[in-house]
Amino acid sequence: MKNIRKSIVVCGMAALMLAGQGCKDVLDENIISGVGNDYLNTAKGFEDGVKAAYSSLRFYYATQQGLTLTEYGTDIYATGADGGYKGFHFYDGQLNPTVDYLATTWDELYKGINTCNAVIERAPNVTGVADNVKKLRVAEAKFLRGHYYYLLHQQYGGVDLRLTETVLPTKETKRATDGEMYAAIIKDLSDAVNDLEAKAQSSDYGRATKPHAQALLAKVYLAKGYSTEKAADDFTKAADLLKEVSTKYGYKLLDDFSAVFDENNQNHSEVVFAVQYTTDALTNGTGNSLHLYFGMQYDVQPGMKRDVYWGRPFKRLRPTEYLLNTVFADRVNDSRYKKTFRDTWLSNNPGTYNAASFDDSKTKVTFAAGDTAIFIPGYEMTKEVRATKKYQVLVPSKYSEALFPTLQKFFDSKRPDMTYEPGSRDYYVVRLADVYLMLAEALLQTGDKAGAAEAINMVRYRAGWPGKKDKMLIDAKDLTMETIIEERARELAGEQTRWVDLKRWGLLVERVKKYNPQASAIQAYHVVRPIPQTQIDRSAKTSDGKSVFPQNTGY
Repeated sequence: MKNIRKSIVVCGMAALMLAGQGCKDVLDENIISGVGNDYLNTAKGFEDGVKAAYSSLRFYYATQQGLTLTEYGTDIYATGADGGYKGFHFYDGQLNPTVDYLATTWDELYKGINTCNAVIERAPNVTGVADNVKKLRVAEAKFLRGHYYYLLHQQYGGVDLRLTETVLPTKETKRATDGEMYAAIIKDLSDAVNDLEAKAQSSDYGRATKPHAQALLAKVYLAKGYSTEKAADDFTKAADLLKEVSTKYGYKLLDDFSAVFDENNQNHSEVVFAVQYTTDALTNGTGNSLHLYFGMQYDVQPGMKRDVYWGRPFKRLRPTEYLLNTVFADRVNDSRYKKTFRDTWLSNNPGTYNAASFDDSKTKVTFAAGDTAIFIPGYEMTKEVRATKKYQVLVPSKYSEALFPTLQKFFDSKRPDMTYEPGSRDYYVVRLADVYLMLAEALLQTGDKAGAAEAINMVRYRAGWPGKKDKMLIDAKDLTMETIIEERARELAGEQTRWVDLKRWGLLVERVKKYNPQASAIQAYHVVRPIPQTQIDRSAKTSDGKSVFPQNTGY
């Protein structure tokens, strides 16, 4: 977090719940260890505990674990050439209860929850902290607890709903119902909405404020509105919350879509809630590592070699044909294809090469430093036309698991060297464009097509090329749910939303089967993940030796 003093707290049994919170532009840093469990009861320990409660966000957002759970195996992304955890792409036997990402995500989110539980329970007895500050810190803890339970519920279904501090190990666990999960999450977030600061960002940038809680609560109401626990007013409640977020706090869309992801301007008017990372290796952990996973194999091509600017290409995710050819079909009026994908690489390894790699229109290529070495036009270019180019042209018929248009939202040129993995860029959990798109969805579900069109057009108008913006506007009569489904893919590709979006709409299986042949093994039960085997094993056993914590059906 920026501008918040950071501490790493390790205290007796509380070691399971208190972890480091890294910061940028920090006022002070203290590494604290070897302290007792009572530390949290002190004024400073209480403040450190609240800060530590944020740290689990940095395990889920902008990491390979979180990306695996949110973008793998969707209608817009398929597997690249490298990497593991491909069961999340294929929905095959590799996706099973023993996969470590399932257990580590589970454990980390519960660590965050128990930290929140400790803060909430102990607050009344902490001395030396003003009551109004206590109230605010408890509201932050409730925002975070609701956030963590929302993530767990979306991934695993009903989980062990613990709302009091766990001090000692226990085998007594049980699975909550969907109704119990929604009730607890909505109560936490509603309490947070009531008690957090009513402003766009806290003076300690990175702390939760009222609009952050409102945006998340709206997302919960949207999910509930499609579920078996739906109420008649879920979409109306979501819309009311999102209207406030978009109008009352001064958030503003940037004029240029590409500016949203400018690594030199990360705290701008479109950011609603962000998780902060830092260049401090001591506190950054694995950092924001999303710069690694979307890159194609440019670094073995003639005229190119790996460097910091062009990135380290792990080739984990490649766009599906549906994403490229349907979602981004309009490239005349809409600027987002050009601004979402990197299509040009300039030579950083000059020389003459006797063989091209993927472009069969030439047998020899020569590059000076800075010459175009690779270009991806996004359409089929004839061999005769390609032969007139001095560089390699990668056309769609030559796309592969190693060569494809590269998402460029997360590149991090500030890493100290080309092998360094932990990035320092902030990660936008919610930005204003997402708020407008959720608002459009909620209003459409209430029957207000005019309001829905107005909301979605805020995003579409911004995305238009100069002189083409009016052509981006949609008439209310033409707006459908499919419009919103595609618009969210266009605007938010790669931003850890797609799997959860598809699950919310009840369309995960249908759309993955239709648009991602690689994942054709997907079945109805894949709308939740396997419960980690570790959780089942460490729960109490029934008289016949079975765990009291049942596995999700199908696994």
